[in-house]
Amino acid sequence: MGRPPLNSRLAEFGTTIFAEMSALAVRTGSINLGQGFPDVDGPESVREAAVRALRDGRGNQYPPGPGVPELREAVAAHQSRFYGELGLTYDPDTEILVTAGATEAVAASLLGLVEPGDEVIALEPYYDSYAASIALAGGTRVPVTLRPRDGAYALDLDELRDAVTDRTRLILLNTPHNPTGTVLTRDELAAIAGLCVERDLLAVTDEVYEHLVYDGEHLPLASFEGMRERTVTISSAGKTFAFTGWKVGWAMAPPELLAAVRAAKQYLTYVASGPFQYAIAEALALPDTYYEGLRDDLRTKRDLLSAGLRDAGFEVFRSAGTYFITTDIRPLGASDGIDFCLSLPERCGVVAVPTQVFYDHQPEAAHLVRFAFCKREEVLRDATSRLKGLTS
Repeated sequence: MGRPPLNSRLAEFGTTIFAEMSALAVRTGSINLGQGFPDVDGPESVREAAVRALRDGRGNQYPPGPGVPELREAVAAHQSRFYGELGLTYDPDTEILVTAGATEAVAASLLGLVEPGDEVIALEPYYDSYAASIALAGGTRVPVTLRPRDGAYALDLDELRDAVTDRTRLILLNTPHNPTGTVLTRDELAAIAGLCVERDLLAVTDEVYEHLVYDGEHLPLASFEGMRERTVTISSAGKTFAFTGWKVGWAMAPPELLAAVRAAKQYLTYVASGPFQYAIAEALALPDTYYEGLRDDLRTKRDLLSAGLRDAGFEVFRSAGTYFITTDIRPLGASDGIDFCLSLPERCGVVAVPTQVFYDHQPEAAHLVRFAFCKREEVLRDATSRLKGLTS
């Protein structure tokens, strides 16, 4: 075979780290604190809504390309309910597109909006699909690195400003941020908005953890002055309702931007998750007590795992949101996160993810490891008990 079969744009990408580490957990019978999925299903009422949709024949055939009207209307109502005071509302018919999870929404946004050679700024470390989607679009990835500051991770706004060039097309923003748990502040978002307006940049924002904020507040970038008309806002049901396998996400944007996203999305999955769309439409209308209970439950689990990791000898960075905690393994006498994570199942029966796979500049993150706390409390207690064996 004269030419390698893999497209050169994807040459740097192999199997995702999540698939590798989850397979390792299954193979070794370890507790999986690597991949960010809950170990219990979400609300029974939502699951039953999906069953009802299946039985009633709703969504068993192709749903409408933009998504079922009930879900688009529910997404619009959700935005008005939680962000209406910020002036952020969307038309369900022209400004909301249902996707196969947020991952497809990000990919379709980049494919639809980025020309070959355009630069895309992404906060590093970043979810691995971002890099692949930028590459598929022919864009150039420009990382701006979040770095430890006062026990957490922070954005250097001067570094972000310096990263913008005449070739910059858009900023790909994730807040609350996976994997660091950073929640960008009002002042940081205002500065980012001002930069986008000043330099005429688009923004694509991944806000799937919008309801999982434990310290601070979540503010959509699109709610800042001058940003609604230049922002594609993305979220999904998986993290909020603990049905990650249903793959129901959505993109929200003004009609001209959404048309570009839809043009790419229709040739990816075309449509997906028909019956689940009806169920998520009902889920989005759950009362405030559900959202508050979800946040409070996960805050308790964050605190439980953070304390357990400290007791086991890790340096633990504060997580203000998401499912994840970033740790430094150097206090344990280790320096290579990949080797550490590959040996961890055999050493104590726990799986984690080496954070360096989310960086372009891997050496500065070689000693960092991410743990997920979206598990039952008894599982987290078992895991922390096992991890204490690292120092015994």
